[in-house]
Amino acid sequence: MNPEELSYAKTHEWVAVAEQDGAKIATVGISAFAVEALTDLVYIDLPKVGQQVEAEQPFCEVESVKAVSDIYSPVAGRVIAVNDTLPDALETLGSDPYGSGWIAKIKISDEAGLANLLDYAAYQKQCAE
Repeated sequence: MNPEELSYAKTHEWVAVAEQDGAKIATVGISAFAVEALTDLVYIDLPKVGQQVEAEQPFCEVESVKAVSDIYSPVAGRVIAVNDTLPDALETLGSDPYGSGWIAKIKISDEAGLANLLDYAAYQKQCAE
Protein backbone atom coordinates (compact mmCIF):
# COMPACT_ATOMS: atom_id res chain seq x y z
CA MET A 1 0.00 0.00 0.00
CA ASN A 2 1.16 3.51 -0.72
CA PRO A 3 1.76 5.40 2.57
CA GLU A 4 0.50 8.61 0.92
CA GLU A 5 -2.94 7.05 0.32
CA LEU A 6 -3.46 5.85 3.90
CA SER A 7 -5.02 7.58 6.90
CA TYR A 8 -3.19 7.86 10.21
CA ALA A 9 -4.08 8.03 13.90
CA LYS A 10 -2.20 10.49 16.12
CA THR A 11 -0.90 7.38 17.95
CA HIS A 12 0.96 6.22 14.76
CA GLU A 13 -1.38 3.52 13.45
CA TRP A 14 -2.22 3.56 9.73
CA VAL A 15 -5.59 2.64 8.25
CA ALA A 16 -6.72 1.53 4.80
CA VAL A 17 -10.49 1.26 4.39
CA ALA A 18 -12.05 -0.95 1.71
CA GLU A 19 -15.57 -2.14 0.93
CA GLN A 20 -16.12 -5.89 1.25
CA ASP A 21 -19.55 -7.50 0.89
CA GLY A 22 -21.25 -4.19 1.69
CA ALA A 23 -19.24 -3.62 4.87
CA LYS A 24 -16.32 -1.30 5.47
CA ILE A 25 -13.15 -3.15 6.45
CA ALA A 26 -10.20 -1.30 7.98
CA THR A 27 -6.75 -2.82 7.59
CA VAL A 28 -4.57 -1.50 10.43
CA GLY A 29 -0.82 -1.41 10.97
CA ILE A 30 1.79 0.82 12.58
CA SER A 31 3.73 3.46 10.68
CA ALA A 32 7.40 3.27 9.72
CA PHE A 33 7.93 6.22 12.10
CA ALA A 34 6.50 4.17 14.99
CA VAL A 35 8.59 1.10 14.11
CA GLU A 36 11.77 3.23 14.04
CA ALA A 37 10.85 4.86 17.37
CA LEU A 38 10.23 1.47 19.02
CA THR A 39 13.46 -0.18 17.78
CA ASP A 40 14.45 -3.79 18.43
CA LEU A 41 11.01 -5.40 18.53
CA VAL A 42 10.89 -8.70 20.38
CA TYR A 43 7.20 -9.61 20.70
CA ILE A 44 3.71 -8.73 19.47
CA ASP A 45 0.49 -9.67 21.24
CA LEU A 46 -2.07 -9.74 18.44
CA PRO A 47 -5.77 -9.08 19.02
CA LYS A 48 -8.13 -12.06 18.85
CA VAL A 49 -10.37 -12.69 15.86
CA GLY A 50 -13.91 -11.82 16.97
CA GLN A 51 -12.68 -9.28 19.54
CA GLN A 52 -14.74 -6.08 19.73
CA VAL A 53 -12.56 -2.96 19.60
CA GLU A 54 -13.27 0.69 20.31
CA ALA A 55 -11.77 3.66 18.48
CA GLU A 56 -8.73 5.14 20.24
CA GLN A 57 -8.55 2.23 22.72
CA PRO A 58 -5.65 -0.26 22.97
CA PHE A 59 -6.31 -3.52 21.11
CA CYS A 60 -2.89 -5.16 21.11
CA GLU A 61 0.70 -4.63 22.29
CA VAL A 62 4.13 -4.63 20.79
CA GLU A 63 7.22 -5.13 22.93
CA SER A 64 10.70 -3.85 22.20
CA VAL A 65 13.86 -4.28 24.25
CA LYS A 66 13.04 -0.83 25.71
CA ALA A 67 9.33 -0.98 26.54
CA VAL A 68 5.88 -2.44 25.96
CA SER A 69 3.71 -0.17 23.80
CA ASP A 70 -0.03 -0.28 23.24
CA ILE A 71 -1.35 -0.27 19.70
CA TYR A 72 -4.64 1.57 19.46
CA SER A 73 -7.55 0.73 17.22
CA PRO A 74 -8.30 3.71 14.98
CA VAL A 75 -11.90 2.50 14.49
CA ALA A 76 -14.70 0.76 16.38
CA GLY A 77 -15.71 -2.68 15.21
CA ARG A 78 -14.89 -6.37 15.30
CA VAL A 79 -11.54 -7.96 14.44
CA ILE A 80 -12.13 -10.29 11.48
CA ALA A 81 -8.51 -11.22 10.69
CA VAL A 82 -5.05 -10.94 12.22
CA ASN A 83 -1.65 -11.24 10.57
CA ASP A 84 -0.59 -14.40 12.37
CA THR A 85 2.78 -14.47 10.55
CA LEU A 86 3.97 -11.41 12.53
CA PRO A 87 4.92 -13.03 15.87
CA ASP A 88 7.51 -15.18 14.06
CA ALA A 89 8.59 -12.42 11.65
CA LEU A 90 8.59 -9.12 13.57
CA GLU A 91 11.13 -7.71 11.12
CA THR A 92 8.23 -7.45 8.63
CA LEU A 93 6.92 -4.48 10.66
CA GLY A 94 10.10 -2.61 9.73
CA SER A 95 10.76 -3.97 6.24
CA ASP A 96 7.19 -3.61 4.90
CA PRO A 97 5.07 -1.70 7.46
CA TYR A 98 2.42 -0.69 4.88
CA GLY A 99 2.12 -4.07 3.17
CA SER A 100 2.88 -7.46 4.66
CA GLY A 101 3.37 -5.80 8.07
CA TRP A 102 -0.36 -5.18 8.58
CA ILE A 103 -1.63 -6.19 12.03
CA ALA A 104 -5.40 -6.69 11.85
CA LYS A 105 -8.50 -6.24 9.73
CA ILE A 106 -11.49 -4.73 11.49
CA LYS A 107 -15.10 -4.74 10.28
CA ILE A 108 -16.12 -1.18 11.09
CA SER A 109 -19.27 -0.84 13.20
CA ASP A 110 -19.05 2.91 13.80
CA GLU A 111 -17.39 5.22 11.29
CA ALA A 112 -17.02 8.12 13.76
CA GLY A 113 -13.37 7.20 14.42
CA LEU A 114 -12.51 7.79 10.77
CA ALA A 115 -13.17 11.51 11.21
CA ASN A 116 -10.27 11.75 13.71
CA LEU A 117 -7.67 10.34 11.31
CA LEU A 118 -4.97 12.42 9.64
CA ASP A 119 -4.01 12.39 5.99
CA TYR A 120 -0.38 11.68 5.03
CA ALA A 121 0.71 15.34 4.94
CA ALA A 122 -0.80 16.11 8.36
CA TYR A 123 0.74 12.94 9.82
CA GLN A 124 4.19 13.81 8.42
CA LYS A 125 3.85 17.26 9.99
CA GLN A 126 2.99 15.71 13.36
CA CYS A 127 6.01 13.38 13.17
CA ALA A 128 8.33 16.30 12.40
CA GLU A 129 7.23 18.23 15.51
